[in-house]
Amino acid sequence: MRLDKFLCETTDLTRSLAKKAMHREEVSVDGEVVKNPATQVDAQSRVQWLGQSLELVGLRYVMFHKPSGVECTAKRGLYPLVTDLIGLPKVERLKVVGRLDVDTTGLVLLSDDGQWSHRITSPRRHCAKVYRVQLAEALTGAAAERAVVAFGEGILLDGEDKPTRPAELVLTSPREARLTLHEGKYHQVKRMFAAIGNHVETLHRESIGDIALDPTLAPGEWRELSDEEIDAF
Repeated sequence: MRLDKFLCETTDLTRSLAKKAMHREEVSVDGEVVKNPATQVDAQSRVQWLGQSLELVGLRYVMFHKPSGVECTAKRGLYPLVTDLIGLPKVERLKVVGRLDVDTTGLVLLSDDGQWSHRITSPRRHCAKVYRVQLAEALTGAAAERAVVAFGEGILLDGEDKPTRPAELVLTSPREARLTLHEGKYHQVKRMFAAIGNHVETLHRESIGDIALDPTLAPGEWRELSDEEIDAF
């Protein structure tokens, strides 16, 4: 790797600022001041800038308990971003793997490993995602039975030309349900319940594939995934 690229990867310097830092003799490799930005370095090279040792970040895999009022997008708007609450270097490189709406809570995965993320989000993978839903109107009796059947057969959402994939709806109480999806259409859970004449009041994602939200994480907290969790995908 070129030295100027290494500096960009390990600091907040842009390519031009990295070159200026080298010109000011602020950068050393293995104890020797280096001014050539094309100098090649590798994992064994000891690179320092202003006396501070630099190391490549590497790939990260993060579980985050998203609270309401936090955006999963990269574009800053009215709400804080998920990455604002994660204390890792170069956090802006982490990408959300399957977004949640600003008012939806629960499990969010982030990574800077694009191939790993694709294995989760690819439609061909049919990765299961489990949500806990609180409804505005109670579902009981025949209406509850019809809802379970409709979700299992697939629902044609407004604006779509194909029905949703079969989903598993389990009513845990008249106004609470657990829903398992195998796809990720825009606002899908809310639109599915709207299609049967109901309204989602709160929505919480419990799991993605074999990874369940760590019950020890309070809203707004995060941790890195274990090797076993990473290997689940």
